[in-house]
Amino acid sequence: MEGAAGRVVLLNCFVSPFGNRVRIALARKGVVFEEKAQNLAVKSALLLSSNPVHGKVPALLVGDKSVCESLVILEFIDDAFAGQPLLPTEPYARSQARFWASYIDAKVRSHTHSLFTVRTICIDRTRFLTLSRLDRKTITWTQMPDCARRVWQSPKGSAAVEEGKNDMVAVLKTLEAELGGKSYFGGAALGYVDVALVPFAPWFATYERLAGFSVAAACPGIAAWAARCVAENPCVAASLPDAESVFQFVCGMRKHFGMID
Repeated sequence: MEGAAGRVVLLNCFVSPFGNRVRIALARKGVVFEEKAQNLAVKSALLLSSNPVHGKVPALLVGDKSVCESLVILEFIDDAFAGQPLLPTEPYARSQARFWASYIDAKVRSHTHSLFTVRTICIDRTRFLTLSRLDRKTITWTQMPDCARRVWQSPKGSAAVEEGKNDMVAVLKTLEAELGGKSYFGGAALGYVDVALVPFAPWFATYERLAGFSVAAACPGIAAWAARCVAENPCVAASLPDAESVFQFVCGMRKHFGMID
């Protein structure tokens, strides 16, 4: 199914959790779309014109219109395309879904946010930009003061890694408590909150390897939920990068910053 207003194009970077939210939602709705991989170290004219305010992925083009910011795009997809809704129909349930998606953006999204702004160094599923080709001054991390940044951008064994790990586990435990005994955050089927969170799951293995802990041991409910999302939803399985590709991407960033493991 194409968009009612024309061709659908997603500007994305394959390891971006934010862009992969959109991939999942489009696939779940059965929307036929074209994906254009973005080299965000050298921003394309298309990306700049599609998201002139932030210059980052994802951006969704439908005909001659562009929609930006991943959670905004999810709601647009839910409204614009037929199929099983992402958001619940009951007003209170919708408000709760939006609350937890906002929590994810505040507590989880910001951990990796700067990787996908204008200075990101990622091309597509098979190619990484040679980091030595970039001047260190072109990469800024001031928008990443949170736990995941401390885990992967700090030397192994440092106090910052331990603090970041503890904070990350606390965030996941909060989400695990909200999930409770449900199969998905909204109940019996994949929904808005699941789509907001599950693209971060391929990053878990990287944090585990760098910080020496196990998400499955610390938050078994979240680990089981992530596995369920992939196993029961082809739209999820087909939309996420493999964990090893994410790890190699992060290792390249660490090497660039002189943190040789």
